[in-house]
Amino acid sequence: MRRLPLFAAAFMMLATPAAAHVGPHAESGLAAGFLHPFTGLDHLLAMLSVGLWAGLACPRAPWIWPATFVAVMLAGFAIGAGGAPIGGIEGVILASVTALGLAAALKLKVSTAAGAAVVAVFALAHGYAHGQELPAGVDGETFAAGFVAATALLHLGGLGLAWATLRVKAPRLAQAAGLGAAAAGLALAWIG
Repeated sequence: MRRLPLFAAAFMMLATPAAAHVGPHAESGLAAGFLHPFTGLDHLLAMLSVGLWAGLACPRAPWIWPATFVAVMLAGFAIGAGGAPIGGIEGVILASVTALGLAAALKLKVSTAAGAAVVAVFALAHGYAHGQELPAGVDGETFAAGFVAATALLHLGGLGLAWATLRVKAPRLAQAAGLGAAAAGLALAWIG
């Protein structure tokens, strides 16, 4: 139990704060798309939190919220890659970290449809940012395939943590991870 905060702190240092939206990546294609969600703490924590929340609060159909996130994120990607201007995206992305982390921390029970709607709003923003940052000359389909795979893995990581803690009857550990994500979201907003 004492190692969890150390593990969480070490894990959070793997990504740079709010750095996922600072411009095009030097890499291209599938690898760049796959790495993109791991290059910013905002993306990483929001996507893990979707899985955490789904695993804790939506036990009958935990796959619906992550699947919704991926589908709507792709729509947002298309909008962003197409150049449609949408303001306030960074604020929505930062809010997603705090809101999704808090939802997991509180094991917030909502209907499956309501949870999917919340997740969809945040997914649209994350996808839009991915589309806006599509490196010039890079095939959008391979870039999208990369970030979809990474997003699905992050969702599965959150689901796995939730399920593991529920299995050992210690859901508060997953809830603590959600609280950590929410706190990190507030910190990112503060320094952003």
